[in-house]
Amino acid sequence: MDPAMDSATVTPLLTEEQIRLGLERLARELTREYQNDEPCLVACLRGSLVFAADLIRRMPIPLRIDFLHASSYGAGTVSSGTVELRLLPEPDEVRARRVILLDDILDSGRTLHAARLKLESVGAREIRTCVFLEKRIEREFEKKADYRCFEIGDEFVVGYGLDYAGRYRNLPYLGILKQDAR
Repeated sequence: MDPAMDSATVTPLLTEEQIRLGLERLARELTREYQNDEPCLVACLRGSLVFAADLIRRMPIPLRIDFLHASSYGAGTVSSGTVELRLLPEPDEVRARRVILLDDILDSGRTLHAARLKLESVGAREIRTCVFLEKRIEREFEKKADYRCFEIGDEFVVGYGLDYAGRYRNLPYLGILKQDAR
């Protein structure tokens, strides 16, 4: 790990062990809820890649996985307010299915809202949201996730798949990006 990407720029918030325990709890909850179905997990790339991979390995039930690519931050620390959806799931993968829409973080709610509308338009039977992190803030869209691994304050966080301008995704823990590193 590059030291410039570690303690000098990032203050740890959640350790690898805390993340592991949170994932195990969430996987048990989802497994109980979906044990009699074959849900389709639709992961929002790129941020939820690590979360999705670690979560599905802990879910011992039949499931499908697909992806969409959503972008709203660019190189900034605040959502641009516009969500661009690319690389969408095949309609046959989600039509008439129970869908779990996975994302790394519920911040403004715009990404999950746009993705939900797209999945509804191709006929998903049910769409539930599941996020690695949910910020404790007021939001206009997607007020709460149906499932969450952790709740955090209004900090700008990196690591465990979350980035700043494409960096820090590979940190094995979650940390707050220090102001002077932005």
